[in-house]
Amino acid sequence: MLQQKTAAYQAIERLRRSGRFPSGEERTERLKEEADRFIAEMRRERTAAARELGGIFHLQEFFDGTLRTDERELMDSPDLPEDRKLRMARALERQSGMLQLNRRFVALLSPLIRELARGSGRETRVLELAAGAGGLSLALGRETRDRGLPCRVTGTDIVAAYVEASSREAEREGLEVRFRTLDACRAEEIESEPADLVLVAQSLHHFSPGELALMVRGAREAGARAFVGIDGYRSPLVAAGVPLVAALQGIAEFALDGLTSARKFYSEAELDAVIEIATGERNHLVLNRWPLTLVLARFDGVRAEETEIPLA
Repeated sequence: MLQQKTAAYQAIERLRRSGRFPSGEERTERLKEEADRFIAEMRRERTAAARELGGIFHLQEFFDGTLRTDERELMDSPDLPEDRKLRMARALERQSGMLQLNRRFVALLSPLIRELARGSGRETRVLELAAGAGGLSLALGRETRDRGLPCRVTGTDIVAAYVEASSREAEREGLEVRFRTLDACRAEEIESEPADLVLVAQSLHHFSPGELALMVRGAREAGARAFVGIDGYRSPLVAAGVPLVAALQGIAEFALDGLTSARKFYSEAELDAVIEIATGERNHLVLNRWPLTLVLARFDGVRAEETEIPLA
């Protein structure tokens, strides 16, 4: 469960030199296939590079490869009833509350939201994809109501039960946050919801590399000015901690999903490659905000390096 940056970037460079790095100009219908293919090739090439480097690099790659999984979480299964999915999504929100993750997400996002608002002269339109039980969208709504954060938030998910429950909570709290059903991997659906900032939090690992590329490409094609993704940092400590904390909820299915999720978090190099494949350029950042990884891509001509991202 390691980043393996040396071997990973060697692998990416080898594939780039051999002409196997996608150009970024692939038609949307081929983007998913190309991104999935490349990350699979990169992982194989990374294993070869680590073997050549030898010593600790080889041991780290063996350890990472042994634990990595592409197994789908139970809550993503089409066969799991929506009421059980909602129970697990709410357990995730309780866990996030215990760890104060939504508060941290708001702190990380607020400077960008304010910057985008200054640039447009109006509230920043925020679109959250794969919002689950809506915790982050609701937290942004509270920040808007209580502290004047200049944004208007729409939370979306493909699971109707999540959308309905989140809408009820927004109404109960009197928050001006809207929720709607939307497939995060369909660019035409993203385009139907104008947004300045498209974000995905705690869900990147639920999607294949190709699906992540579709989200980023969809955000850009929909006219968004920036995309932000936040997820767990791939490391042994996080891999051990996530299932342990999940087990505190007392829900066997949720604890099992915690173990699966911890083994699926993307490395920084993988996310770096996916964003470049989706955009065809390198105006993005992949940052360690322990125990989180944060991805930022800019589509508005502003250099990603010039974006204020708190260290907290």
